[in-house]
Amino acid sequence: MAILVTGGAGYIGSHMTYALVDRGEKVVVLDNLSTGVLGLVSPEARFVEGTIGEPGVIDSVLSQHEIEAVVHFAGSIVVPESVANPSKYYRNNTAASAALIEACVRHGVRNFIFSSTAAVYGMPQETVVPEDITPAPINPYGRSKLMTEWMLQDVSHAHDFRFVALRYFNVAGADPAGRTGQSTPNATHLIKRACQTALGHYPYLEIFGQDFDTPDGTGVRDYIHVSDLVAAHLLALDHLRGGGASNIFNVGYGQGFSVRQVVSAVEAVTGKPVPVRESPRRLGDPGMLVADSSRLQDRLKWKPEHNDLKGIIRTAYEWERRLNSRV
Repeated sequence: MAILVTGGAGYIGSHMTYALVDRGEKVVVLDNLSTGVLGLVSPEARFVEGTIGEPGVIDSVLSQHEIEAVVHFAGSIVVPESVANPSKYYRNNTAASAALIEACVRHGVRNFIFSSTAAVYGMPQETVVPEDITPAPINPYGRSKLMTEWMLQDVSHAHDFRFVALRYFNVAGADPAGRTGQSTPNATHLIKRACQTALGHYPYLEIFGQDFDTPDGTGVRDYIHVSDLVAAHLLALDHLRGGGASNIFNVGYGQGFSVRQVVSAVEAVTGKPVPVRESPRRLGDPGMLVADSSRLQDRLKWKPEHNDLKGIIRTAYEWERRLNSRV
């Protein structure tokens, strides 16, 4: 039996693939390489190039490889782009996920782990956000993910099918062993862009919004190292394999840092200046999003091991240096 990782040539998916391989799992990666990088896929995994929404692709993979569980990362993730091109997000995220879920039911795949997002919360009043507040996404990206959560809930009630949806906060950093990292061209992740600016790849880092209701006026986010995020996925997989019930969990550290704090930390880690340019807020950006992950810690016994902003930045910066040396 094997684990299917959709979007496994991407940033988080490639980390998940290595983590599964490291513990002896048989892994099949499905990715259309629109943003993923084939070189990030573990050589121990079986790679299939294709799109989950493409007729016949998912049925072929599920029938040929004896898939017992799916870890679903594939999709579009850029909030401003979702505002400008919402149809792309409902097609790539919601409709494609519906096709994947339907195929899992047809083929008897009962365990499903979904890459969701804190964007489902929109602009919550709570300083630290628990899972049980009413979701109110303010952009098509968040809505497309919430729709998939609803589909998973409905399908789990109708069929022998269980899921865990993990609502990510801001994922950053890279594999401490240096095997993979964020490699998507023109990625918008703050820590990556700040590290690229420190290396001279960009003349400045753009700060979007200086008038949020936060201590320094810039957006505050909960930054989580990708290795701790992947550890939550492994725990979710074990939970489902052991007969655990479907559930939704936040994945974050419960501590927020502003954009300016991140810039200062990048300068401290790299010893290089990060020039900035101030720009207006982007559509769909809340001022603050910080996780309450107590449910994940209590029920799945998740214990973060990389909860240090400078440590996160250090791994991200080392990965950027490796990428630069390959050019």
